[in-house]
Amino acid sequence: MTRITQAATGLGAIQAVAAAPTFAQDGFCFAAGSDGLRVSTDGGITWRDAYATLGLRAPLTTAALAFSPSFAQDRVQRAKGDRTIFAGAVGGVLRSHDEGQTWRIASLPSPPPFVTALAVSPHYLEDGLVFAGTMEDGVLRSWDRGDSWAAWNFGLLDLNVYALAISPEFARDDTLYVGVDSGVFRSSNGGRAWRETSFPMECAPVLSLAISPNFAADGVIFAGTEASGLWMSADRGVTWRGLAGWETPGPINALMLAPTAAQQPSILAVTDAALCLSQDGGASWQVQCSAELRGVTCAAAPAGVEPSAQVLLGTGDGRVLVCAL
Repeated sequence: MTRITQAATGLGAIQAVAAAPTFAQDGFCFAAGSDGLRVSTDGGITWRDAYATLGLRAPLTTAALAFSPSFAQDRVQRAKGDRTIFAGAVGGVLRSHDEGQTWRIASLPSPPPFVTALAVSPHYLEDGLVFAGTMEDGVLRSWDRGDSWAAWNFGLLDLNVYALAISPEFARDDTLYVGVDSGVFRSSNGGRAWRETSFPMECAPVLSLAISPNFAADGVIFAGTEASGLWMSADRGVTWRGLAGWETPGPINALMLAPTAAQQPSILAVTDAALCLSQDGGASWQVQCSAELRGVTCAAAPAGVEPSAQVLLGTGDGRVLVCAL
């Protein structure tokens, strides 16, 4: 691993990082944490308060970030793009249509939940769907691009959501997954109802999820746990098996797959002290450790997860590392 840069954000514990689809061109990225939201336009070297225009009297704890699928069109293609970003916080979801310069806060059903995960429909421009996972209040669904929200928890027996994953073929299969305290639940009707999968409860909680870009054909989904390693399903979550090649201890705080379909996808799994890269679908791993990686809480891979790709890492002491795999 090559360390490119390391910078303090002033956030306290960082709970989410996100890089714009245009990160390689403009260095545009966010870091969210217990003391609010920061934005960088130089690849993570310097950071400023992204909530400055809100005039908040106290820091707004923020734990989830998501970009609209069409965010990059305006910058890259010079076509009309929406430049939309969502931030999940204590008590609400914030939305910006101007790359985070200004924000609109959408209040959520009372009592105010803590938003821990966000997922935007791959067909957001057409369906306007956004999903929010919360701590203790399950899943919320917005059908109007984040203006209003409603709870969609029928069948969801565990309301402590750590991770949300949406099928790349969502327009056709309506499939979502959540990682919770007790395992993994699946919805096959756009989040209207949920069913528990066979993920072993004794191996939960599930902290991270990643769906294969070739999900329509291979049905593959990965689940990272707090203390029981990495798990895989090749039948859309019907059955699960622990990956025998996984030997790295610690919670799997982030999971990312290569964005292109492959029979054996490249996988990046991030623990609190290591970056673990597999180029053969999880059969073998290259583990990268260093003193600087201690306390890693979250990650983003703006250019994919192949060797030499850049990765943003947030830490529990408020730093953002930008590394090359």
